[in-house]
Amino acid sequence: MDQDIGKIKKNDTTEVIVRVDEYKGKKGLTIREFTRSDKYTGFTKSGTRIPGHKFKEFRDMINSIDESAFEGSEVPEDSIDPEDY
Repeated sequence: MDQDIGKIKKNDTTEVIVRVDEYKGKKGLTIREFTRSDKYTGFTKSGTRIPGHKFKEFRDMINSIDESAFEGSEVPEDSIDPEDY
């Protein structure tokens, strides 16, 4: 059973989707791009899959990142569209 965790808008046509799912009988965390266009709507090949047994290691790596590593990458308040989030 797939469980969507969340999504982040990348641009006008693409979102990054995070979900817990099962592939070939094995559970894992999938992070993939989903695109909408005139030619194609659906998941792209861009993304990655973290096997369930490696999730704790992945989470620990993400949690070890200090937010100060991203200082200066903020989007100015006046350019944020509330519908994007």
